[in-house]
Amino acid sequence: MANQNPEQIARDEIDKQLIDCGWVIQHKSKISLSANLGVAVREYSTEVGPADYVLFVDGKPVGIIEAKRVE
Repeated sequence: MANQNPEQIARDEIDKQLIDCGWVIQHKSKISLSANLGVAVREYSTEVGPADYVLFVDGKPVGIIEAKRVE
C-alpha cells in the first residue's frame, strides 16, 4: 500500500493478525458486540481519548491495542 503513514501500516498489520486469530474488527460508528465472541473496535472512545483498538470478549472489554510505527 503506497503512500501510507507508519501508523496506518501498523494498523493494517494489526488488522491482519487479529483477523487471522478469529477476531471481528469493527469501527466505532458500527459496533455490534454480539457479532462474534471476540470483537475488536477501532478508534473506541475511552476516558483518556480514543484507543486504536479496544478488544471485547463476550461483550466485555478485556484489552487495548495501540498502533505504533516500527522503530
